[in-house]
Amino acid sequence: MDLATLATVLQSALSTNPDERKAGEERLNEYQHVEGHLVGLLQIVVAANVDLSIRQVASIYLKNVSARDWMPREPGDRPKISESDKSTVRENLLEAIIQAPPIIRVQLGECLKTVIHADYPEHWPGLLPAIDGNLKAQDQQRIFGALHALRILTRKYEFKDEEERMPVYLIINTTFPVLLEILKYLLLLPNPAIEISDLIKLILKIFWSSAYLEVPKLLHDAPTFTAWMACFHNLLERPVPTVGQPTDPELRKAWGWWKVKKWTLHILNRLYNRFGDPKMSKPENKAFAQMFQKQFSGKFLELYMSLLSVVREDGYLPDRVINLALQYLNTSVSKSVTYQLLKPRLDVVLFEIIFPLMCFNDTDDRLWREDPHEYVRKGYDIIEDMYSPRTAAINFISELVRKRGKENLYNFLTFIVAVFRRYDEAPVDQKPYKQKDGALLAVGALSDKLKQTEPYKSQLEHMLVQHVYPEFSSHVGHLRAKAAWVAGQYADITFTDQRNFTSALHRVVSALTDPELPVRVDSVVALRAFVEACKDLSEIRPILPQLLDEFFKLMNEVENEDLVFTLETIVDKFGEEMAPYALGLCQNLAAAFWKCLQSSETDEDDDDSGALAAVGCLRAIGTILESVSRLPNLFPQMEPTLLPIMQRMLTTDGQDVFEEVLEIVSYMTYFSPVISLNMWSLWPLMVNAVGEWAIDYFENILVPLDNYISRSTEHFLTCKDPDYQESLFKMISLVLSDDKLEDSDIEPAPKLIEAVLQNCRGHVDQWLEPYLRVSIERLRKTQKHYLKDLLMEVVANGLYYNPGLCLSILQKMEVTSEIFQAWFRMLYEVKKTGKPVHFIREHDKKVCILGMASLLPLSSAAMPAELQAGLDQVFRALLKLLVSFKEQHAQAAKVEDVEDDEEELEGWRSGDDGEWDKELDDEDDEVDDEADNQKLQKLAAHAKAFSSHNDDSDDSYDEFTEDEEFQAPIDNVDPFVFFSDIMKAMSSTDPARFQALSGSLDFQHQAMAHGLAQHAEERRKEIENEALEKAAAAGGIVGCQ
Repeated sequence: MDLATLATVLQSALSTNPDERKAGEERLNEYQHVEGHLVGLLQIVVAANVDLSIRQVASIYLKNVSARDWMPREPGDRPKISESDKSTVRENLLEAIIQAPPIIRVQLGECLKTVIHADYPEHWPGLLPAIDGNLKAQDQQRIFGALHALRILTRKYEFKDEEERMPVYLIINTTFPVLLEILKYLLLLPNPAIEISDLIKLILKIFWSSAYLEVPKLLHDAPTFTAWMACFHNLLERPVPTVGQPTDPELRKAWGWWKVKKWTLHILNRLYNRFGDPKMSKPENKAFAQMFQKQFSGKFLELYMSLLSVVREDGYLPDRVINLALQYLNTSVSKSVTYQLLKPRLDVVLFEIIFPLMCFNDTDDRLWREDPHEYVRKGYDIIEDMYSPRTAAINFISELVRKRGKENLYNFLTFIVAVFRRYDEAPVDQKPYKQKDGALLAVGALSDKLKQTEPYKSQLEHMLVQHVYPEFSSHVGHLRAKAAWVAGQYADITFTDQRNFTSALHRVVSALTDPELPVRVDSVVALRAFVEACKDLSEIRPILPQLLDEFFKLMNEVENEDLVFTLETIVDKFGEEMAPYALGLCQNLAAAFWKCLQSSETDEDDDDSGALAAVGCLRAIGTILESVSRLPNLFPQMEPTLLPIMQRMLTTDGQDVFEEVLEIVSYMTYFSPVISLNMWSLWPLMVNAVGEWAIDYFENILVPLDNYISRSTEHFLTCKDPDYQESLFKMISLVLSDDKLEDSDIEPAPKLIEAVLQNCRGHVDQWLEPYLRVSIERLRKTQKHYLKDLLMEVVANGLYYNPGLCLSILQKMEVTSEIFQAWFRMLYEVKKTGKPVHFIREHDKKVCILGMASLLPLSSAAMPAELQAGLDQVFRALLKLLVSFKEQHAQAAKVEDVEDDEEELEGWRSGDDGEWDKELDDEDDEVDDEADNQKLQKLAAHAKAFSSHNDDSDDSYDEFTEDEEFQAPIDNVDPFVFFSDIMKAMSSTDPARFQALSGSLDFQHQAMAHGLAQHAEERRKEIENEALEKAAAAGGIVGCQ
């Protein structure tokens, strides 16, 4: 397609006529992989004589085709873009960026990003010299284009580890000297235009990306680093031009010169926080850290203080600038060098900068009145906290009292008490309401410290009664909201007068009906703390219906996951008492879920509050189902409400909530009296998900699939449309045969085979061979011990299912000797410590016992010759397993003691707050290193003593814990009685084999066999007694009814 035709097609793709636009798009798609097409698009982009709108659409198509097809998606796929086109694009892309207007440069920048990530440096070594050449040009446009490209290039390596960062060293060494000269030149310009701020900003961003993870070696050179710091000092010190500043608040904070200020602060904060502390530095960076701390940290603190003085003078600073400036002060608190400089000015910092920022302000008031929903959203949005001056102020005062509280906490609280006093003494029309709000925020923010520190700890109840609870009745809405929040922060203190707790609880509950939305939301969130702290639920029980009613009214008004947390707490606290409300709760939560989901799908502002609230709704539903698990008849009533959620969210639409939905499915399939046909409609969704996209959730999906097989076995076996047995095998076969999947990803597959063979004994003969084939094939390739165990247990389960059939299949596959030799090797393999490598869990041993024991009574005709010859080996291995199982079971009673020890160890790990959060003396930078090391060594010794897996295992401890949540049919089979019954029957039906096996035992194994026979009889009596006790208990219950 020639350029004129291509321009015409691009023009038609912009048409307002739908048919023309569709035809143009189809034509472009038709030619997208034709050689020369990509080059043609680039030529249109740079053609100054072509209409700008056509050039723009060409740049968008160029970006999209490059992003999609520059590199093949899978190794081995045929490239869709020719090497010739790629080469031409690489040769001309930088020049195109230099010449492009801003609206097109953005698209070309994305294209450059794609090509850099794919081709630099291996296939594009000429890019860096080209950038360097343009940086040295005496042309502002060329310098800007080169900086734009260099920023994209350095950003590729911003988060790369040391090995992958190698190319960035050459980039830094090549470009940083000229960047420094450009920056110095720009700083000397009188009355610089706004375009100069864009150049400076790009240089700062390049510096940020290059030095994010480590300080470049080039900057370890003192004169070079000093020159850069002089530039940053200049940028911080110089006032932002007043001429040209936008008046619109949103435009003003995004203005170029404020962006320059912001990025300068970013860099200096990063340098000090990550690289400026000699005690926290790597050995090779220690000299750099000392240089920064001694020569620059104090000078920059002076500039930060000067910058923040604008707050005292009620001048303008963007929120993000204030936030970043306070972060530097925060870091300075724990460093002796800067704290000594900060200390004489702390009164100014605390009372003229920090406290005013904590107070309710005019912007808050305007948002409260004009958009209360947005006020609530911002108040609970963690992303907003990153930009909030108020959050930075809270963090500063929290860090100050944590690290330097001895000398500052009393001073600050004295100030707060004075605010309370002035408020109390002032006439109503002159009360400092905004200052009272700030004082309450300060008290709430310091709750953790005050609840641990005397004399404040013993005065908290009086403070709450005197200064907090009365504000529930205030005519000022934001004070009512703050009172609720502070009350929640202190709900867990020990009240000397329980009536104060009760009074506060009732005030919070009453505030749920407050006319102001933010008050209602803060009250619901505070309620969670009161419910958690409540020792006598009778205080809440009478008002529970009212609580739930108000709660759902609020959920219909606002999407907030913190509201759902409160509901979860209520449900968890009241347990089965929630039964009368369970159906209504689920219906309301389901309705709220659909609303939140719709909100998150239609939200154009990338606001995650709707999505987070949706997750919270599902989690709360799971909590409700768990709380009424002993009331199975409730589950069918809730199914119609929950089924549509499960059906929709078990598809790719539900990837963000998949775990929560699977938990709901697990509860519904486990606790319902029967699994309905409607619930069976979820089976294909989960099976398909594993095969297509949800392998990471296979362990979660295992639970409901096991429930279907074990609790609705008849339907699993008889239904042919759909054929659940067939679909399960296809999924398991697909997973086990996929060499790309890690061993740990597919562990649920053999567990599902076990569920089928144990629950469907005698009914799935046709599936035994297919399952054995796929399991043995994977076993040969498996490296991970735990998966090897599970796959070998498929053979053991097959023998337990039908030993004759299983052996005939192994013979048909010609693997009998291979499998049994591998099995014996695994049984006898031990670690350096002498502990077994395989079949660690009791369940693993039991499956092996039942499988091996099932071989013993087989007739000689049904047993392959090689197995008959090695039957004595099977018998000895079986005895070993039984003894090992018996010992492990006997030690289970000691587990509780070990867990108690681990809890004590956890206490050691967490340490006493007073120790780890030790306040620093004036000359201390941090807690004494030597003391820390001694404590860590102690903890390491304790951890080693308690760890049972600090040896040569390649598997984690968690993998060998029992699957307590699963109930298997063999749970009711006692392995000792099972073995004893087989041996007794053999002594009668095949005395020759019995004698041969007994006679093959040495003295040690004879003692084992005798002890196991005795233990089997003891177990038989225990089981009979347990059955009698159970029957008697059941009879007693029936009698009571």
